[in-house]
Amino acid sequence: MAGPNPDQAPAGRESAIDVPLVDPRDGDVEDDSSSTLQRSLLSIAGSLIAEISLPKLLFAWTLLILLPAILLGAAPLLATAWFAKASGSLIELSAPGALLILLLVVVIAWTGWRPLLRLVEESFWSLNALAVQPGYALCREALRHLAERTLGRRTNLARLRAASSARAGILMCLLGILVALLAWPHAKWVGTLADLFAPRELIVPTLANAVVIVSAYLAIGSLVWGFADASMEQPQDLHTFDTAAPGDRTWRIAHLSDVHVVGERFGFRIESGRGGPRGNDRLERVLARLEAIHHVQPLDLVLVSGDVTDAGRSTEWAELLDIVARYPVLADRMAILPGNHDVNIVDRANPARLSLPFSPGKRLRQIRTLSAIAAVQGERTRVVDHATGGTGRTLDDALEAHRREIAEFAHAGSLRISARLRRVWSEQFPMILPPSSEDGLGVALLNSSAETHFSFTNALGLISADQTRRLISAMAQFPKAKWIVALHHHLMEYPMPVSAFSERVGTAVINASWFVRKLMPLAGRAIVMHGHRHLDWIGACGDLRIISAPSPIMGVTDDEPSHFYIHTLAAGPAGRLRLLAPQRVDIAGVGDKPEAIKPLA
Repeated sequence: MAGPNPDQAPAGRESAIDVPLVDPRDGDVEDDSSSTLQRSLLSIAGSLIAEISLPKLLFAWTLLILLPAILLGAAPLLATAWFAKASGSLIELSAPGALLILLLVVVIAWTGWRPLLRLVEESFWSLNALAVQPGYALCREALRHLAERTLGRRTNLARLRAASSARAGILMCLLGILVALLAWPHAKWVGTLADLFAPRELIVPTLANAVVIVSAYLAIGSLVWGFADASMEQPQDLHTFDTAAPGDRTWRIAHLSDVHVVGERFGFRIESGRGGPRGNDRLERVLARLEAIHHVQPLDLVLVSGDVTDAGRSTEWAELLDIVARYPVLADRMAILPGNHDVNIVDRANPARLSLPFSPGKRLRQIRTLSAIAAVQGERTRVVDHATGGTGRTLDDALEAHRREIAEFAHAGSLRISARLRRVWSEQFPMILPPSSEDGLGVALLNSSAETHFSFTNALGLISADQTRRLISAMAQFPKAKWIVALHHHLMEYPMPVSAFSERVGTAVINASWFVRKLMPLAGRAIVMHGHRHLDWIGACGDLRIISAPSPIMGVTDDEPSHFYIHTLAAGPAGRLRLLAPQRVDIAGVGDKPEAIKPLA
């Protein structure tokens, strides 16, 4: 008698496996552990407190706050003690060689103290990035949120936001003065050599000095930032678009952002949890739709403005590269920049994740990101030469010098190699796609993710002064060109309603008003494009037009539609860059009607 056929399902059944009581393809509550859409921030914070490693937190706090505070507070004591000793020795000199000895002391002091001065400067900016600027931004957005909730319907929103900025500056200035006055009696500004042999007695004065310095800076800085924010052009919705004249040169840019590629077939995203789509099928459909559009109306650029992966894992980058490789025509036109999910501290299973400052984990995520970006655009993208300020080598050439160390670091995760690769990440930004002609369209790709170590601060945005200086220098090399300035984070909270205060805090670029002012001279021929908020918004600050890309992935489930935009830019008179009405590309949910391309209403 013949035995049963293992490939044949029993009659009346489609599969030999029953549908499980809990279908793993639908996920479960564990997929929502870090989801800000499924859980409140208060609930996540409760989990964080319960799960965080207190010894690790204490160690990180010591390295990130206490040690910089000690170095900053001790600097006046060390400097005055050295000066007192040096000046006392000089007073005793009467020979003609006194001047030569003085010069020798100055040279030795400058050579020996330069590393210490640099360390003190880095400590100051570390404390500033951790507390001062975020403190002002938090106060500003709190006042704006309160004012808009109470007065927004009865007054001009731009004026209301400007007034709130000024009030935040004044309030934080008063707070800084108060803290400085409270710490002043415990401060000590003049040190002696005897003090250096009694370090325990210097602990309180050293910390008090740091508090006074940082608080004084908070008082002055907040006042300057507040009135700078109040006096600058406030963001306004863009209600009309330009039109292209016959014969004008145009460029078509597909703007994608926040695709949050996962490394599992049925994986859920950190933020959306089960409230979002499973796996990467939606991205496949987006690229397939773009390829079909390109064959009818060719694209010049496919810009992906950050959060390309969900947690910066190697499996996620592998999935992305495999998907992009299936669309070579789009890959040849693609430009990718990093987002906070690609490089910072994010973990779908552990909201309390904390990375120590010297941990190789973040460096590894940076190296993964650079490697993947180079695989897509390394031959087309150039980095800015630090000496000349011009667009020099390609990204591939810039990374070639570090190829052996990068491969060794990816294999072993060595702290020693991590330290040597410390500047490799920052030196590659901004990446430049040069214009094809002197009056063509160039693209500048920025890194706007702040250096953070904690999951709750991973979304913070910051654009360094060095990166901005290199950006302006590179753009000046092409004085007739038009530019897309692309970054991940939004520059400021835009004039759109929000339902909760948490939606507007801790995510925008901290030093955005300063950065916007730097871009204002280029406003007529530059457009800013970004993602991060997962929302579509097109507006302007004065003449500087800004485009926020929606996420075609986040915020929807498998059966819901999503969309993105294709923007058309045109060369206008006097070197201006025109922004035409975009095309909206709908991506239907599973089982919905086929997608369509719609003009923006």
